[in-house]
Amino acid sequence: MLKGVVSLVTGGASGLGRATVERIVAQGGRVVICDLASSEGAKVAENLGSNAVFSPTDVTSETDVANALALCKDKFGSLNVAVSCAGIGAAVKTYNFKKNIPHSLEEFSRVLNVNACGTFNVIRLAAGVMGENEPNEDGQRGVIVNTASVAAFDGQIGQAAYSASKGAIVGMTLPIARDLAPTGIRVCTIAPGLFLTPLLMNLPEKVQAFLAKTVPFPQRLGHPDEYAQLVQSIITNPMFNGETIRLDGAIRMQP
Repeated sequence: MLKGVVSLVTGGASGLGRATVERIVAQGGRVVICDLASSEGAKVAENLGSNAVFSPTDVTSETDVANALALCKDKFGSLNVAVSCAGIGAAVKTYNFKKNIPHSLEEFSRVLNVNACGTFNVIRLAAGVMGENEPNEDGQRGVIVNTASVAAFDGQIGQAAYSASKGAIVGMTLPIARDLAPTGIRVCTIAPGLFLTPLLMNLPEKVQAFLAKTVPFPQRLGHPDEYAQLVQSIITNPMFNGETIRLDGAIRMQP
């Protein structure tokens, strides 16, 4: 159970983030949903009732994240958990030899900025708020959960930017956990495989079926709530720290 736990979830209006928001509230927690102003965040919060509130947030904006954290304190009094699910992707080869065009540096930087820098922006600001909490019997003041991808380890053709951004999240997990350990803040990262997020759900059923067969077992696409279940496990198990956990049905992405 997550009764009394106050969380902030980025990318919380859809996909893995929304499933996490819904699970936290269902388990008795309260949550600030962070997503773009154009998202369905306000609708999601309304449907969940008084234990959820929406804060329009661009994770690359210090002001937006700071405002979301201030809302969290004003509405719920504290912050115990920060979950980063916001992210974007790009499918571009390093060099298109047919058109004689290199990968756009602007696009590469944009993906790195949202996924890696945006995640770090949330971590660094959330940690300051968590540090104000009274420690529990283990000395814990907060928990941070980030989202990488199996592409961080075996990225496919066209995933240079996406894999680099997710690899950065994996790479920063342990040093940040070490940075924050003296304050009693744990840090973990989840690296999901193929999940039924809006992106995959919009693909034709034949494509979804093909992708499902690439997962050794269970031979299907992951359900967002299975991601949320792992978030809950990380929150409630104090020995999860400084680790990246693959959640992928043993898939290893092919070129």
